[in-house]
Amino acid sequence: MIHMPSRNGTAHVVTTRRTYKDKVYCTHLLRRSYREDGKVKNETLGNLSHLPDALIDIIRRSLQGESFVAASQALEVVRSRAHGHVQAVALAMQRLGLASVIGSKPSRERDLVLAMVASRIVQPDTKLATTRRWHCSTLAEDFGVTEATEDDLYAAMDWLLARQDAIEQKLASRHLREDALVLYDLSSSYFEGSTCPLAKRGYSRDGRPGTLQVNYGLLTDARGCPVAVSVFEGNTSDSLTFLPAVQRVRERFGLAQVVMVGDRGMVSQKAIDELRGQGGIDWITALKSVSIRSLVEHGHLQLGLFDQRNLAEITSPDYPGERLVACRNDALAKLRAHKRESLLQATEALLGVVKASVDARRLSGQDKIGVQVGKIINRHKVAKHFELSIGEATLAWSRRQHAIDAEAALDGLYVIRTSLDAKSMDAPSCVRSYKALSNVERAFRSLKTVDLKVRPIHHRLAERVRAHILLCMLAFYVEWHMRQAWRELMFADTDQAAKATRDPVAPAKRSASASAKATSKLLDDGEPVHSFATLMAELSTIVRNTCRTPSAGPDAPTFELLTTATAHQQRALALIRAIQP
Repeated sequence: MIHMPSRNGTAHVVTTRRTYKDKVYCTHLLRRSYREDGKVKNETLGNLSHLPDALIDIIRRSLQGESFVAASQALEVVRSRAHGHVQAVALAMQRLGLASVIGSKPSRERDLVLAMVASRIVQPDTKLATTRRWHCSTLAEDFGVTEATEDDLYAAMDWLLARQDAIEQKLASRHLREDALVLYDLSSSYFEGSTCPLAKRGYSRDGRPGTLQVNYGLLTDARGCPVAVSVFEGNTSDSLTFLPAVQRVRERFGLAQVVMVGDRGMVSQKAIDELRGQGGIDWITALKSVSIRSLVEHGHLQLGLFDQRNLAEITSPDYPGERLVACRNDALAKLRAHKRESLLQATEALLGVVKASVDARRLSGQDKIGVQVGKIINRHKVAKHFELSIGEATLAWSRRQHAIDAEAALDGLYVIRTSLDAKSMDAPSCVRSYKALSNVERAFRSLKTVDLKVRPIHHRLAERVRAHILLCMLAFYVEWHMRQAWRELMFADTDQAAKATRDPVAPAKRSASASAKATSKLLDDGEPVHSFATLMAELSTIVRNTCRTPSAGPDAPTFELLTTATAHQQRALALIRAIQP
């Protein structure tokens, strides 16, 4: 009888290495150790060398007593929340020191305000919807407001509004200096509801004529960085808000010398007359078309000046102590000429329809024909360019070519008006400073439609409306800095210094790098060019997962696991960390 050794010994993996001609060869053997006649012996059970190294390691660890389960059983994700976009906003707010701007001491109200500012950037919505939605991301948790209710938010808004003056003073001290340019413009947003005392019908900038609205004026620095906001009744005219804005800059912000920049509808002659008697206040604005026409008719502005150049400085006795910088933009002139001709042709086409009815005797009577013609001729505001002849059964018209030619002569022409002398600011810089108002217009677009969605306004109380708009301004303050930090990742032109040397009258041109981005839609590293919204959406794919181990039982503690950021996401977050207030 042949005696076979018992097979109850311990199995293990033995690895041997040998070098041959500078190459290392590994052999992995599965062996069993056992005792026979008091001696330890080894038995080779198999050669594992053909297996992947990872599998050999698992076999080795398993034989050493380590337990393995399926990945689906080892880890369970019990909750996932979007995090990356919240992280970006929170980082920006930290870099800007927004908490100390809003309130010097920590408080529950401050936490709630910071959370509402962040929520406005991440996902703007009503206050009720905000408390329902911000748990879908890490916002409520990271800002410490998980238990907040709608009433808590309203109370925090009241607290914020009481601090508006202090907040704006801090922002002004940060961004406004003596002799600094201060941009000011007015916009409006429509209301849902009819009980707010601020809600009035007025000139709508939302394209919603006849709706109740509120007006709000925004003060920014020359770059468009917001500093302060004021709220007015919806029927307040632009010009009536300008002087209060000047007073705010002088008295509240303590600036002895300041240059206010406002558009032609904002800085009225009455406002300028009041400013003349105040020291330390200069202004940059533009003339209305009727005033430009008067300069031409009285010979103070000769169109021949623009035969060889697009900018000329002129004087007029109607504007004592002021400089006038006349500009002609040929591209704008062609655009206006094309638009006018299109409107004229569209009007003539509609008049032709009425004439066909008159000629076919479907429409008769001077009064009835006149009513139909009146509806058409005023539609495109070109009535001044037509000579009409209306009879009981006839309709004829002709263009007033002389009036059209007179208007066309002023196409592309605009005149900058300023109290600054030439030593303080040369003519091209005056034009650039006035055009800087487009920065405020971009701010309004972002506030209203693109990201922050200040409209429609749902609040009934006037003070809540003011607090809501202040919240939106603070959110835009953060977003503005984020946009500046992300210029290289977005379609924005990174060559900002070149603007100071470009022709201020000629149409703006992109730099070579900006043109390349616009054409290819790609960055230098091949990543797609983003808008602010799409970049925030990409960051939101960084997710915080709450996990647990099922095998540990239902009461096992959970832990959090953050998804790994891509190289592009890491770049975006790094740019935010470099923000300087």
